Amino acid sequence: MVCLQISNKNKQTNKNCFLKSCNACFSCTVVSPPYTIYMGKDKYENEDLIKYGWPEDIWFHVDKLSSAHVYLRMPKGTTIEDIPKEVLIDCTQLVKNNSIQGCKMNNINVVYTPWGNLKKTADMDVGQIGFHRQKEVKIVAVEKKINEIINRLEKTQEERYPDLAAEKESRDREERSEKKAQLQEQKKKEKEEMKMKKEMEELRNYSSLMKSDNMTTNEDGYDSDDFM
Repeated sequence: MVCLQISNKNKQTNKNCFLKSCNACFSCTVVSPPYTIYMGKDKYENEDLIKYGWPEDIWFHVDKLSSAHVYLRMPKGTTIEDIPKEVLIDCTQLVKNNSIQGCKMNNINVVYTPWGNLKKTADMDVGQIGFHRQKEVKIVAVEKKINEIINRLEKTQEERYPDLAAEKESRDREERSEKKAQLQEQKKKEKEEMKMKKEMEELRNYSSLMKSDNMTTNEDGYDSDDFM
């Protein structure tokens, strides 16, 4: 699992170091199997999260306030509609806790949307994003901070050093391989179905021919009663 949080130290040295840096990720253990949540700490880190996100990722942000960009990695084949309620609460609590203003406020809103709906254009500031389709952006109200949730999540925090570009390419390569295998299987199935259809057609033609031959033989034959 790729966990994408980039250290300030790497940001200050070499821009290319964004590809390999210290990442913090959290495990949402209120469900089984657990979900992985990861985030960026500032706009420079968020920039690479936007660039190297996965189609399975769901992006969270405090609405109308500055906050970390929190990502939830969903299992393949699931959508934003499939997020368990407990997992959604964990994500909203984490993003609220990582907002300078939001962490001190009650009754805030958190927006979330699939990574694929994030829009980045050349004229945008570092770490800034928009949306391709506003209707795909969901909003949820967060009444207050729940310390028990934050404490539980922080106990699961891990540091990792992934190559973001390589991990994304590996994921995409695996998907291409799966699609290729599915296409080959589909072609094989279609070929077998065509073969079976042809065999059934030949069998019907043969049966029809045999029936016609039998009728001709009966018409041209002799009735044994004629000789009595």
